[in-house]
Amino acid sequence: MATTGYRTLADQLRSWPDSRLSLLLHERPDLATPAPHDSGQLASRAATRSSLLRALDQLTRAELCVLDALVVVGQTTEAALSTVVNARPDSVADAVRRLLDLALAWQTPQGIRALSAVAELVTISGLHPVSPDAPTAEVVQQRLEELSPAARALLEHVLEAGGEATAGSSRHTVLPEDAQTPAEELLARRLLVPRSGGVVVLPGEVGIALRGGHTTTEPVDVVPELATSERSQDLVDRAASGAASEAVRRVELLLDGWGLTPPNALRSGGLGVRDLKATATSLHVDEPTAALLVEVASAAGLLATSADRDGNPVWIPTDAFDAWCAKPDAERWTALVQAWLASPRMAGLIGSRDPQGKVWNALAPELAGAFQVESRRMALEAIAALPPGQVLATGTGVPSLVQRIVWLRPRRPRTRADQVAWAVDEASVLGLVGAGGMATYARSLLTGDDPTAALAALLPEPVDHVLLQADLTAVAPGPLESQLARRLQLVADVESRGGATVYRFSSGSVRRALDTGWSAAEVHEFIGSVSRTPVPQPLTYLVDDTARTFGSVRVGHAEAFLRADDESALAELLHHPKAAPLGLRRIAPTVLISSTPLDVLLPRLRDLGAAPVVEAADGTVHVARPDLLRARTPREHRGGAAVRTARETAQAAHAVTAIRAGDRAESARPDTPVETLSPSGSMAALREAVEAGDTVLIGYVDNQGTSSERLVDPIRVEGGSLTAHDHRSDDIRTFAVHRITTVRPVTG
Repeated sequence: MATTGYRTLADQLRSWPDSRLSLLLHERPDLATPAPHDSGQLASRAATRSSLLRALDQLTRAELCVLDALVVVGQTTEAALSTVVNARPDSVADAVRRLLDLALAWQTPQGIRALSAVAELVTISGLHPVSPDAPTAEVVQQRLEELSPAARALLEHVLEAGGEATAGSSRHTVLPEDAQTPAEELLARRLLVPRSGGVVVLPGEVGIALRGGHTTTEPVDVVPELATSERSQDLVDRAASGAASEAVRRVELLLDGWGLTPPNALRSGGLGVRDLKATATSLHVDEPTAALLVEVASAAGLLATSADRDGNPVWIPTDAFDAWCAKPDAERWTALVQAWLASPRMAGLIGSRDPQGKVWNALAPELAGAFQVESRRMALEAIAALPPGQVLATGTGVPSLVQRIVWLRPRRPRTRADQVAWAVDEASVLGLVGAGGMATYARSLLTGDDPTAALAALLPEPVDHVLLQADLTAVAPGPLESQLARRLQLVADVESRGGATVYRFSSGSVRRALDTGWSAAEVHEFIGSVSRTPVPQPLTYLVDDTARTFGSVRVGHAEAFLRADDESALAELLHHPKAAPLGLRRIAPTVLISSTPLDVLLPRLRDLGAAPVVEAADGTVHVARPDLLRARTPREHRGGAAVRTARETAQAAHAVTAIRAGDRAESARPDTPVETLSPSGSMAALREAVEAGDTVLIGYVDNQGTSSERLVDPIRVEGGSLTAHDHRSDDIRTFAVHRITTVRPVTG
């Protein structure tokens, strides 16, 4: 840390290297938008109230207490500050370095000084600033020793009450020996100082003396300990990897289903409560887990809104979903979790009610928190920092983690508790945390490394077969290959999920495959090819029976007609007790017509036990294969986290370039006014700069009449235009010569 003082904060920022300036703009990104003109404007922005509030939210309790002590004692040295703050000297030194890096304090020739606007925003100790003419600590201590017990108790009460009180009927000007009440004792010894309106305040130096020479009574650099228990890392990895595999598989099932039958998007942009319940039921999970999976899929760019055939907005998978499905499970998990880590969405609120009593819906646009990403990452980093074999204790681990995060970010304690608890629960569902501990592969994810290889080693190999059983079920002894799982779900329904997924065959599931164009022979061939056990006879009979009745009745447009070679099949439908609402009427022994539209009639007939097929206009069977709906991947999800990081880095680099250019322009500005040049004079001066290869500072008036100064390297002058490299934009620009008012060479 430099020991030389600076006259202003702008002077200190001007002296920083580019790396330290880039760090400041990265930590306080609001200072870089738009790019400051020079260091003076950067310092001015850094001292605004809104920017200071954002910067203070990033400080730990120790750093806030050091900044508060700096406000109380005024500008001072680091050594003197260490004696006032109730913390170790190395902790104070680290905090001071952090405050300087964030431009919340700067180094004057007389010592370190906090920004003036910080005083009204930081009130950790509750002490008033020490006045320049304050008595020494020895004098204050002597005055305290002269007090009566009642006066000392009153003084300590005022300190705990915030350092202010009312004088009441006490005399303000009285000698110590004439004081008749405890309040007068304090006023006489200047341990309480009167202010206007009958208010008395406790000076900062007195409060420090009452607290044993410190601004706080308790140490401020003691980080709360986490409540832990012992558990092997191998157990943690197995539990977490199992959850990771389940999360990937459920996201795929979710989006596969929504690609065929997408749920409607609410007018507010969210997902309906009924659709979320139906999703939870189909995935065999509770509603909070289903809401998390939906939010993660959206954050990863796999889910978006689009219009269906009727023009209504629906939630459907994006075109990135198909590419995601083709990747190995470990790569798919990495994409999901990276999106979750960077997402500000608060899935934990879904299902609860806002202050107005309205239910928070999944995918609602307003369901985002400014501090959610930071809270999530801090919670995971705290768990990852636990020694090997240590995990969060059951019951007490999460509350202790909340206390740790509150210490790290004390200015937002109310919302942090819920966000930390959500982070732990969501990390457990997604497979970063297992049995209360951080998985080995997840630690590399937090450090920016690729966890794919480490996770792949823990995941079981996908299986390519099932075990058929006589009760019309098939057991998958592990995670199935993606394409096999999709084909199997077409001919069988999932009955239970877990380590071994159970599929059940029924006439409805077999008919579903026949509806999409499969023949009975193809169904038999598929079942036989994927089974490691002989195909049970009941399953063979089920397929044959369903295929035999499939298509015996044909449906066409009348509103609709029904045709069958078997008269008894039509007679059975015509006289069915539940067929009256269909409006069926016989017009020939093998033909019925209906007043019900075809899209309504077809599912109703299937409910009655028939297996009809649609007949095309030429009399052939029409296979109605459902279309897979896809939406375009939202722009903000293209490129991933790497693109966002590169964009932020480029923005900070551009701001640094603009600041340096402005500083050079400021240093080249003369003390006396410069005479405005004519266009011919500007042309001559610019041609000289081109020939000499000099950098010049030009005064320029744009189309709106706004005057500015640009630091440029002239390249050529022709056709009344100057082509030059603009240092502020770090790009080649063209300037109209008749708008250039001054041209001054820049040295150095």
